[in-house]
Amino acid sequence: MRFKTLIIVLSTITLLFACSHAKRAIWHYNKAVKNGLSIDTDTIRVATIDSVAVAYNDTIIFEKILRYKDTVIRILELPKTRWQTRIEYRYKTQLVKQDVLKYKYIYKDKKQEKAKTNWRLFFWGLLVGFILNFALRILDKLYNPFNK
Repeated sequence: MRFKTLIIVLSTITLLFACSHAKRAIWHYNKAVKNGLSIDTDTIRVATIDSVAVAYNDTIIFEKILRYKDTVIRILELPKTRWQTRIEYRYKTQLVKQDVLKYKYIYKDKKQEKAKTNWRLFFWGLLVGFILNFALRILDKLYNPFNK
């Protein structure tokens, strides 16, 4: 007898203090809004054409009636899951890596084209160096008093 009353008391307490479905739905909705859920609404006017039969002087005439109804359309944007954001991140990083590799090879090609040595400048510098060396030796023999 006591066990049955205990079960009845516990079940009534849980029914009184438990969340109803409406409260739980509101809680989940508020949690989703905090995490980035945005609901936008838009109204659309829908025109419908109806025909009504009207009796007029022993004849039946069909009249066209335009009826307009406004409907509300909700545009729902759900926040992305971890899996979706992870896939987006991987895709973006792959694109960045491909761009980096592309520009890396373009830069290498340009660098190899620019890396050609300027042989004219090298030979002119070598020629000027020999001429200066020859001129300085002659000047050293002519004007150095200690060399005699």
